[in-house]
Amino acid sequence: MRIRLPFILALLLGISALLLVNSQYRARKLFIELEFAQTQTRQLEIEWSQLQLKQSTLSKHARIEEKAVNELNMMRITPANTQFLKMTLP
Repeated sequence: MRIRLPFILALLLGISALLLVNSQYRARKLFIELEFAQTQTRQLEIEWSQLQLKQSTLSKHARIEEKAVNELNMMRITPANTQFLKMTLP
């Protein structure tokens, strides 16, 4: 009985040491994943800000008007170039 107790205690100590190493490994692995996710979040936030800035630039009235005139050959509406249609009722 005297030999069994130290053997059991040594076995339990070994098991607890292995569990400690395993938990530290998992904690480090999760920390690395967290750091990667935070870096990715920062990159996505920067990209989102750039996209919002680009959208606001592209949606400005002057740019839309320039595209309409230059690419679609549209012109401003004035009373001189406005045609009115008369509806006749049957």
